[in-house]
Formats: sequence, structure tokens, C-alpha cells
Amino acid sequence: MAIVRFNPFRELLELQDRMNRILEDNARTTRGGEEGDFASGSWIPPVDIYESADALLVKAELPEVSREDIDIRLENGVLTIRGERKLQEELKKHNCYRMESQYGAFSRSFSLPRTVDSEKIEANYKDGVLNIRIPKREETKPRQIQIK
Repeated sequence: MAIVRFNPFRELLELQDRMNRILEDNARTTRGGEEGDFASGSWIPPVDIYESADALLVKAELPEVSREDIDIRLENGVLTIRGERKLQEELKKHNCYRMESQYGAFSRSFSLPRTVDSEKIEANYKDGVLNIRIPKREETKPRQIQIK
């Protein structure tokens, strides 16, 4: 019998995850027609944001989105990623039995802390994944103080 460490927030996080899925499914069906309606208008690509010792890192999954259809802007401390996932012409010609992939325009916005250096933001896009590196300002990075 394995001993499992009790985490009081695990059930709360699982509940939050289930509620998010329910709300996303509901939004998908009410956005512009029946479920599977690929002309419904918009979708929400998943984004991960994490922090390293010297930067904030943003990773957005944008499958089948061309580099030219992605727009990244920083205005008043808000990072905005916009774009469009276009339905391929070959799919329009076929009778689809089930269409779970979402297509259309998207926009995601995130407030950035004042500790980042907005002049040195770097972005790269490879294999449907957009990675944005937002370095921290030198004066906000933790530093170790030597004892004399």
C-alpha cells in the first residue's frame, strides 16, 4: 500500500479544471452555431506562462497557424497575441463527419509585471509552438550578497 501525501488543494484544483472544461465546451457550442461548426468564429489556444531566474517565458500552442498570421504586441504592460487559424481548402471540399478542431481568429492578452525589460523581448515560432522570452530587468533579478 502506497502512502500518498495529503494535498488539501488537489481536489479544489481538479474541480477548477472540470469547471473550466465545462465552460469552454459551453462557449464552443454557443459561439456561433452547433458544436463542430468550423465557421464559428474564434478559438482559444492554450498558453503556458512560467518564470525562470532571469525571464518570463510564454509558450502558446498554435497548430496550423502560419507565422504571417500571428501578431504580437506589447502596449501599456499588456502582452497581446493575435492571429487566425484558417480552415484548409481541402477540408472545405469534404463532408466532415466530426470536426473537433477549432478555427478562426484568436486573441490572448496577459498583464506583465513591471520587473520585465520590454525592450528585449524575443519570440520564435517552430512546429506550431510560439515561444516568447521576456527578460527581467537587471535591478530586479535576485542577487546573492557576500558576507565580509
